[in-house]
Amino acid sequence: MPNPNLAPVEPSAYRWAVHCCAHKLDLSDAPDRAVALFEHESVARTFGRLMWPNTYEVVDRQPQPKGAL
Repeated sequence: MPNPNLAPVEPSAYRWAVHCCAHKLDLSDAPDRAVALFEHESVARTFGRLMWPNTYEVVDRQPQPKGAL
């Protein structure tokens, strides 16, 4: 039974993905999956910096418009 105190999850609201990037330390050769998704870039960067200070990457999941740099 769903918890009525929790709002439904809307995946498209979570624009920023954080990757730990284990390949940078030769800990993995498999593609790195996102470990967390965030609505705000600043929170994603703070999380990444606290968890993996030297290797994390934050990726914008929102497609860029054509012609954007």
